[in-house]
Amino acid sequence: MMTVEPLFLEGKPFTAVTVVLPKTTLLVVSNDVGYIMCGALDVDLLNEKLADRNIISGRAVGVKTIEQLLAAPLEKVTEASAAYGWKPGIKGKDALLLLA
Repeated sequence: MMTVEPLFLEGKPFTAVTVVLPKTTLLVVSNDVGYIMCGALDVDLLNEKLADRNIISGRAVGVKTIEQLLAAPLEKVTEASAAYGWKPGIKGKDALLLLA
């Protein structure tokens, strides 16, 4: 099952995507600038192999819902995210609001 829903954080629009897979759930919250995601995100790949794309992204681990993703500290962020003030430990919601 997959759901795609609008999500507003302090009045700013984002898109929340939940994909239920066997034994795991893929979670993403995004806007036109960047996104946060569950532990399935390979930040090292984005930094090393796709660095020229300057992808703004961060990963939280151990989350099972969009609400948990928003509340969790980002365990890892892409190098390009630093331009928006992101660093490991920033909460998902706070990181997203820096993109709005």
